Amino acid sequence: MATNQNEFLTKISKKLGRERPEHVDKPNWHVSPQWTVFKGLSQDELVAKLEEQCKDIHTEVKHTTTANLTKAIQSILEDWNANSIIYANDDRFDQYGLIPFLNEKTNDCKRWDPNLKEEYIKFAKNADVGITFSDVTLAESGTVVLYNEGKKGRPVSLLPESYIAIVPKSTIVPRLTQAVKAIHEQNEKGEKLPSCFNFISGPSNSADIEMNLVVGVHGPIRTTYIIVDDQ
Repeated sequence: MATNQNEFLTKISKKLGRERPEHVDKPNWHVSPQWTVFKGLSQDELVAKLEEQCKDIHTEVKHTTTANLTKAIQSILEDWNANSIIYANDDRFDQYGLIPFLNEKTNDCKRWDPNLKEEYIKFAKNADVGITFSDVTLAESGTVVLYNEGKKGRPVSLLPESYIAIVPKSTIVPRLTQAVKAIHEQNEKGEKLPSCFNFISGPSNSADIEMNLVVGVHGPIRTTYIIVDDQ
């Protein structure tokens, strides 16, 4: 919840010349097409939809198992001739046993440290690859959603030349509708929400000038999603 939210909203209501209601009922829409997109698809079918969409957003997709995840990452790093790596401060790197592998892969490898923010931003700007885990993954748009509450490190996915998103299969949902629903439910339960949600759909793209698509203008020039069968 935002700090001083009630006071802020009450002040706005008074400025508008009206009393702030104590409770607002959510509208009950008679037509809700957002819930029917990919409705009833199995997890494997959602994976197929995600992979299909990734072709349109210039993103490579690889499939692997938990046991073979390091091999999949190694293959990508070798293809990209990557020498420097920064990865998110995420407990799943420990849980999947990736830290020894990443540290052995190159001497120029750092785990995001929120206590050394400026130093690590500088490193991320010059890093060959940034690696994160996806928290929620949207099949319809080929989007990975990152819950960045401060310690994980937003620059990890934004500043390096290339980006790897590790996508546990269990995180894949049909579309934005399900992701937002989960966030609302967390809020209603009083759970602490991240300060930032990043929605990343492949490498950075811009078509502002004469509708000519240019990849990598303001972020990674290439992206690979590694779908990990964690079920």
